[in-house]
Amino acid sequence: MSDLDDWQPTASLAALESRAQQLAWVRGFFASRKVMEVETPVMGRCSVTDLNIGSVPASPQLPGDESRQYWLQTSPEYPMKRLLAAGAGPIYQVARVFRDGERGVRHNPEFSLLEWYRPGFDDRELMAEVADLVCGWLGCPRPAYLTYRQAFEQFVGVDPFAADDESLRRLCAPWMTDAQLSRLLRDECLDLLMSLRVEPELARMGPVFITGYPESQAALARVSEVDGLRQAHRFELYVGGVELCNGYWELTDADEQQRRFDADNRARRRAGRQEMPVDQALLAAMRAGVPDCAGVALGLDRLLMLKLGLDDIAGVLAFPVERA
Repeated sequence: MSDLDDWQPTASLAALESRAQQLAWVRGFFASRKVMEVETPVMGRCSVTDLNIGSVPASPQLPGDESRQYWLQTSPEYPMKRLLAAGAGPIYQVARVFRDGERGVRHNPEFSLLEWYRPGFDDRELMAEVADLVCGWLGCPRPAYLTYRQAFEQFVGVDPFAADDESLRRLCAPWMTDAQLSRLLRDECLDLLMSLRVEPELARMGPVFITGYPESQAALARVSEVDGLRQAHRFELYVGGVELCNGYWELTDADEQQRRFDADNRARRRAGRQEMPVDQALLAAMRAGVPDCAGVALGLDRLLMLKLGLDDIAGVLAFPVERA
């Protein structure tokens, strides 16, 4: 296709119609459960500190505030938690979000994210609701459950909690140079093995929840001791090997959250990446009282890809980044 044809959408009109049906179905799902739809800013004063997520900067010219750095949001999580602290109750949002450096057959820098929070739920209760939504839309069997430890032992042949860093690096050697291996951190090794060894095996299974992540991968999840191991109350749902969502029984301790933000920024310094400002509004909301809740973020573009049997995200986007 020539440059003169770049005005055309990459998704078919049938795919765009299916996207509209998906949005209507999602809204009907939550309306029937009395979960309120909300909107929060796409541009914010802070973004995530997570080492593995790149944020897109924004520079609006605001009178009297010309020097402040803003960011396009990678997720609506922080402002939604502020709404929870203000007493909003169960809430959801269909958001346009942005992540820098992400482009591939399952990634576009701008994408659609469904995020929701359920006060009074733990991670198991939220997984049941995720299954209701996903399996209801896809018409697929309900997911099986596999712990992170079981997945690594079954598909990689290693206990991810007990293996030392050097053993994990050796397992990553087929995909890395010696210089790259020497710089790999433990969680980077685990992420690589998850992507290249575990996920291809999950593609041969039906829908499956992965649960019980290492404490170092807790992000914003609470942590507890399970079978003698410190594990995060975090889950991810895979369908056909495609990661659809990431959910937590949410951390509500502001001091612990501050420690995690600081640890993230130390990791960013070690990796030579830009430190990110800590979201003080979120911490203030947590101190005021974010209720005990579970939350999840689900990629709507990937969900639609599965519905339509497509392998490239461009097939469900009107205009991916190259045509934006």
